Amino acid sequence: MSSEPNSPSDPGSHDVSERVVFIDDEEDVRRANRQSLELDGFRVETFEAAEPALAAIRAEPPGVVVTDVRLPGLDGRALFERIRAVDADLPVILITGHGDISMAVAAMRAGAYDFLAKPYPAEALMGSVRRALDHRRLVLENRRLNAQLDAAIEEDPAFLGVSPEIVALRRLVRDVAGADVDVLVLGETGSGKEVVANALHRWSRRASKNFVAMNCGALPDSVVESELFGHEAGAFTGALKRRVGRIEHAQGGTLFLDEIESMPLALQVKLLRVLQERVVEPLGTNERRPVDMRVVSATKVDLGQEAAAGTFRDDLYHRLNVVTVAIPPLRERREDILLLFQHFLARAAARFGREAPPVTAAMRDHLLRHAWPGNVRELDHFAERCALGLSGQSAPEAPPAAAPSLSEQVERFERGLIREELIMAGGDVRLAAESLGIPRKTLYDKIARYGLAPTDFR
Repeated sequence: MSSEPNSPSDPGSHDVSERVVFIDDEEDVRRANRQSLELDGFRVETFEAAEPALAAIRAEPPGVVVTDVRLPGLDGRALFERIRAVDADLPVILITGHGDISMAVAAMRAGAYDFLAKPYPAEALMGSVRRALDHRRLVLENRRLNAQLDAAIEEDPAFLGVSPEIVALRRLVRDVAGADVDVLVLGETGSGKEVVANALHRWSRRASKNFVAMNCGALPDSVVESELFGHEAGAFTGALKRRVGRIEHAQGGTLFLDEIESMPLALQVKLLRVLQERVVEPLGTNERRPVDMRVVSATKVDLGQEAAAGTFRDDLYHRLNVVTVAIPPLRERREDILLLFQHFLARAAARFGREAPPVTAAMRDHLLRHAWPGNVRELDHFAERCALGLSGQSAPEAPPAAAPSLSEQVERFERGLIREELIMAGGDVRLAAESLGIPRKTLYDKIARYGLAPTDFR
């Protein structure tokens, strides 16, 4: 009872996911099915009994096992149970006679992949094997991703990925973190600028002190100065007590200024003085207080171009731009998309108290084809929707709809344009309105009309 090896012309290093183990005690059946499978491009190993087949499966798990239920010695159902102990995800297709169908159905409920009732056409076997191998490839890919994810998390949970771009970014941030210089972080919306800023703080000698973050574009111009520099009681109407600003609060630690391009020009002058002299003057006092901090700024635009256009101070740009850390967009490191999605999906499922859904072939195709304009943040939100079963990936196709009217097409275009501008502006309605060239109130009216929420794009 030995295996019947491949012909010498078959490549010995064929992908294991294409290997089929076929078990039947009738030689004519083995020969005919092997020929059909090989003509369809599969690498086939045939066995006349379960015991030698099980030994081969343990030595090198194949892509799929096809076995007759009625075998001498260990029967097909018992073999299926033994295979599950070796690899519960290895697809097993059972071949049954008419009297064994109820048993085969019970085996499928227990995890068998499929069953074929005798007599079956060769096309039925080919189709079942093909689907099983597709399933096996997906399982093996998910295992590979999980192994990579575990290794990446163990190495550094802040920079998950295996692409050359993320490896280079991780190395650069580690090198810069110990230098204690001010850093400018450049990256698109949702690319992880605050993650980089946090890492620069955690890996520096300032890690035991405060990491103080401030989004310059999220606060009205009237309160940015007080938030940043602080104020004394009575400094202005409503200043009932002293407030320590973000700069002072970052004493000994790191001050992170996100969307630095949104800072009003008047305040840029005061910030420049703080950076040059390392002193701060809160509102309502002439007292100059020394500060020791690292400043990490972040922007999604080219500050050099902004400075040339006069919308950002040239001297402040050169003062901030001591070291620049550029974050590659997700579309330029596609090797990391599946890995990141697996991580976000597991995290979201745990948070929602649900079982993480399997990554289907359709979902994998969508992940790799999508442009991800919102970068890692968009991918994270998509994983949350998938964990809740709201991804729409498996929704049935809708019947053909009537052609949209001109007004409907205009509304679709306008809604898409507003959504893209909100993505680019990180949810900042003021910036989006300026980019679109319309009043802010008009944009708010359109946002409400189209059911958009600016907070979804931050």
